[in-house]
Amino acid sequence: MSLLPENTALNVQEYLQKHQQKTTLRLITCGSVDDGKSTLIGRLLYESKQLFDDQLATLEADSKRVGTQGGALDFALLVDGLAAEREQGITIDVAYRYFSTDERQFIIADTPGHEQYTRNMVTGASNADLAILLIDARKGVLTQTRRHSFLCSLVGVKHIVLAVNKMDLVDYQQSVFERIVEAYQSFAAQLGFASVHAIPMAALRGDNIIDASKQTPWYKGPSLLTYLNRIKLEEQSSDAPFRFPVQWVNRPNLDFRGFAGTIVSGKISVGDPIKVLPSGKQSRVARIVTADGDLASAGKHQAVTLTLADELDISRGDVIASSESPPAVADQFEATIVWMDEHPLLPGRQYLIKIGPNTSNVTITDIKHQINVNTMEHLAAKKLELNAIAVCNINLDRAIAFDPYLQNRDMGGFILIDKLSNNTVGAGTIQFALRRSQNIHWQHIDVSKKARSELKHQQPCLLWFTGLSGAGKSTIANLVEKKLHALGKHTYLLDGDNVRHGLNKDLGFTDADRVENIRRIAEVSKLMVDAGLIVLTAFISPFRSERRMARQLFADNEFLEIFIDTPLAVAEQRDPKGLYKKARAGQLKNFTGIDSPYEAPEQAEIHIDSTKLSATEAADLIVEKILNRR
Repeated sequence: MSLLPENTALNVQEYLQKHQQKTTLRLITCGSVDDGKSTLIGRLLYESKQLFDDQLATLEADSKRVGTQGGALDFALLVDGLAAEREQGITIDVAYRYFSTDERQFIIADTPGHEQYTRNMVTGASNADLAILLIDARKGVLTQTRRHSFLCSLVGVKHIVLAVNKMDLVDYQQSVFERIVEAYQSFAAQLGFASVHAIPMAALRGDNIIDASKQTPWYKGPSLLTYLNRIKLEEQSSDAPFRFPVQWVNRPNLDFRGFAGTIVSGKISVGDPIKVLPSGKQSRVARIVTADGDLASAGKHQAVTLTLADELDISRGDVIASSESPPAVADQFEATIVWMDEHPLLPGRQYLIKIGPNTSNVTITDIKHQINVNTMEHLAAKKLELNAIAVCNINLDRAIAFDPYLQNRDMGGFILIDKLSNNTVGAGTIQFALRRSQNIHWQHIDVSKKARSELKHQQPCLLWFTGLSGAGKSTIANLVEKKLHALGKHTYLLDGDNVRHGLNKDLGFTDADRVENIRRIAEVSKLMVDAGLIVLTAFISPFRSERRMARQLFADNEFLEIFIDTPLAVAEQRDPKGLYKKARAGQLKNFTGIDSPYEAPEQAEIHIDSTKLSATEAADLIVEKILNRR
């Protein structure tokens, strides 16, 4: 098959014009480890004559040096660029390659098959129109096959090419191919793909990659490349609503204020009415500015700067949209989440959520169910481990403009980021806004925290005592409250054990329950501080994330972290409740310091070394610092 123009007399300009008019197909290869994904892409590049002489020379040299194919070309080396990939013979990172035929341009992503690198696979699939799902003919449909299929459906991939690879190792048996196809189609019927087309192939030998193979006369369908050239994709309607997330406010001088970004759907023209979300303010487009001059109109994927007829307060993350069909605005959603971190997702813990240029705080309030990717069964879950997929309710700290993911990938897809490590720990898609996000509103109250505080003649605050069990938190907090009470201060002490007899009696001591325990205490404390009280809490509160979450609920100088620093050996020696003894005997699970971690504060406002100060001395020091703070 000829893949490049054979007419050498073809005018260069005509060729370039023809090239620009080609459609672009974005696709990924996915599947289990060692199913031949990299080899398939390498074979495509080689057979389509997309390699330069120096690349071929390098491939020949690398193939001889690595020797995985006995001196023959190892096409996987064209894609596996990392040293670790070549050493282990697996794909670790996503590798993108570009090639074209007479009919179409292709951007292909080689994604890892190993479960450890699921996040990389999701990254590659998030922009793909089609997935080539490879299956080793010797092994059939595996868990990773199902997992990648589900992830493809989750991120909106509509078309699947089921590449039953390594047919040469099963003597090109038609029965093997048909058995695998039947098993996969039975599973895939639940996922709603627009098309699933199966092709028997041997990527290493080139069977059914470019041309029909003589080894599979029973297969009457097209080769892989023929199929990729011909498949029709659903183009987003040109009249889709206009969406323009603002990435940057461009203000080079006093006379120009524009809003820069990329149009993610629809089109816009000078003079069109627009609405800015979430504020809801309206205006008209005054100019569409680009580096090459102003445009009369612009459409999807164009990066432009818009200026408006009115001076509106617009920031990064706001969305400029069609005034006739604006996106919805909400702060609570049902979403599907893929968890990608070795540390589990814990409901109640706060993360960062990034949707386009918009970054907000988010809490997963409820795991509605986890999904078994083998059976599609819904399972109960209190936390999500690495690679788990679940439907969850999420709560943002502010309202955002959005579209459901299936309507607009850019407006409904997100990633989750750990606030301490800044690592990407999850990805997800928004299904819909929860009704309560539309129906529950803040009620204005005339008597303010300031008025309540002035009545009590004190500055309200939260004293957050943290430390190991046996460190002396409750003892010191009790002394501090007594001293403040004697001075006429209005206080309340929330003690860990006491609260678990009432408000938190339904919570255990797993990590998930500990996170929820602290979330509730932080919210109750916030109400009490709003009432004008000086609140004291005595909880182990072992995780930095939750203490940080609690701190963010309060104004500057209202949250004082007090670290009662006691070595584990000393706390264990004291053991006033006999808990360490039970934990050491294996009678008490998830005990902080023994089989559950304690993350000490890094910058507590008050640091008490309980091995050097008595409880009374510590209380005196704390009271002095509280009363003298500004």
